Order: sequence, then C-alpha cells, then structure tokens
Amino acid sequence: MKTRKSILIIVVLAFSLLGIQAQHTPVMPRPLKKGDRIAVISPSSSPTEKTVKEGCEILRQWGYVPVVGPHAMNEYHGFAGTADERAADLRWALTDSTISAIMCTRGGDGAVQLLTRISPSDFRRQPKWLIGFSDITALHSAMVQAGVMSIHGSMLHAISSQNGTDSVSVMLHNILEGTLPTYYLEHNALDQPGCAEGLLVGGNFSVLCGLAGSPYDCLLRREPLILFIEDTDEEMTKVDRMLHHLEVRGVLQRLKGIIVGHFTDYKRPKNDFEDMNEMLHSYLRELDIPVCYGFPVGHKRPNLPLIEGCRVRLNVSNAGTSLTFLMP
Repeated sequence: MKTRKSILIIVVLAFSLLGIQAQHTPVMPRPLKKGDRIAVISPSSSPTEKTVKEGCEILRQWGYVPVVGPHAMNEYHGFAGTADERAADLRWALTDSTISAIMCTRGGDGAVQLLTRISPSDFRRQPKWLIGFSDITALHSAMVQAGVMSIHGSMLHAISSQNGTDSVSVMLHNILEGTLPTYYLEHNALDQPGCAEGLLVGGNFSVLCGLAGSPYDCLLRREPLILFIEDTDEEMTKVDRMLHHLEVRGVLQRLKGIIVGHFTDYKRPKNDFEDMNEMLHSYLRELDIPVCYGFPVGHKRPNLPLIEGCRVRLNVSNAGTSLTFLMP
C-alpha cells in the first residue's frame, strides 16, 4: 500500500512540474436576466472615456446594470493600470457574488500579465460569462483550462459603434440570455469537407501560441478539439512559424477540425501564395479533418460571437459550412 501511495505522489509531482493540471470539464455560466450587473474591466490596454461611456449605455439598453471596475480607466505605459491593478479588477469581477458577467472594454496588450495573479479557483468558484477577443484570448484559454466557458466576441467599442442593434450584437445578447447559435456559411473553394465534434477553443493565434506548454494553454486539453484562429498585423512568415509550432508540439495532429477566421493587415512576402488562406491551405490540406476558411471571426466585421469551451459540431461540405453549439 505504501508503495502505491509513493508512486501516486511521484506521478502527481511529475504532472505538476510539467504544468499539467487536473482537467475540469468546462461548465456553462447561467443565462443573464434583466437587472443583472455586468462588470466592465480593462485587462489589457487603456480604453477611451467615450468607449466606456457609450458601451455602458448599450448594456443599459439591453436591460443590464454596468459596473465599471475601479481601475478600468487607468493609464500605465499604455496598459489600463499596473498588472496588479488590472488583476485586482478581474478578481473582483470574478468573486463578487453581485456580478453576473464580465465585459472587457478592449484588447491591446497585457492580459497575459494577469494569469499568474489569478487562481484557477477564482474562475470556477462562481462561473460567469467573460466577453472579449484579441488579447483577451489569454483569459479565454485560462478559463477553459480552469473549467469555465467564455465568449470570444465584441467588446464595448464594437457594440457601441453599432448601437448594439446590429446582427452580431444581437447574437451576443442572445447567447448571454441562454440561446446557443448555429452559424451557416457559404462554401469556400479552399474548404476541406468533413464533419467533426469537439470542444471549441482558440482566438488570436499569436496570443494563443504565446501560452504554449503553460498551465493556461487550452491546447493541452485531452478531449477532441476544434480550433479557430484569427490574427491581425502578423506577417505571413510568422503565421507559418506559429502553425508549425503546433505541428512540432503534436497539437496539429490531434485536432478534429480547424476554423480559419480573419487574418487582417498582414504583409505578404515575395512568394507564390496569393494570400494567407492559400498559405495555410498548402499545409492544412495534408490533414484528414474538416477545415473551414473565411469564417467571420476576428479583427473586422462581422465578428461572430463564439463560445469557448463549448462542444460544437463542425460540418464542412460543398454546400457550405455549419457550426452548431451543443448544450452541455
């Protein structure tokens, strides 16, 4: 018996040293209702006063009560306050029982600085929706690893610029209130047909790759995964490198499906590839899995809200693509 206990302790210690944590199946936060309080925080770069003011007004029009974090408007070398200040706002939003959801003001840089300042138990104690994209990918990945779903979607600037009434804002509002979407896309000539189910993870490709091998890396999860990627202002050669980073880690070979979103404002090197999608296709076509190109997610409109950590069904065919979110 003592020998078995010793072996168990050694295994646990080994997994801890490798940064591998106990895997929690992601839970879906409860739907919001009128009058619920939404924390407005800035985990990354500093927002403008106009963004926060107008975005909060849209949340009020949706029937919610926005509560701006103590440091959400701070300015510190481009960040919305020091890492400790931003982490304090996130911890408050996660642990305050009167807060029902968390809306990020904007992306930018700096969300990764918060990860070592937040305990995974802070995410799990009171599961609640966190909404954002771009640099907020770091928080999405950490939340999925901790066992809580989150929403990769429009932040305050986007919903206010569209008055909160455009189709994407309506979809986000519907998800917050408990309606899971199914998206349909027209066929893309580069699409690879197939049907797969798995946990949806992903976001900004460079931010995601920056978490590689850490306890916050959602690509370490052992379930079947469907990955979505997007990015902006990244050279084609750098995206090539990131893709092969997934390959050498063995991640690419484990994926059940891939969704290629918007890649914007990138520099095209002197090669024969027409665009980013063609470059990605030259490698991904070797995989025997469904791959969808041109999915509307990322740094241009439309940016469809996606539920990270939710089980989805991806169906790619010559008739088009469907992405269905499945109830847990």
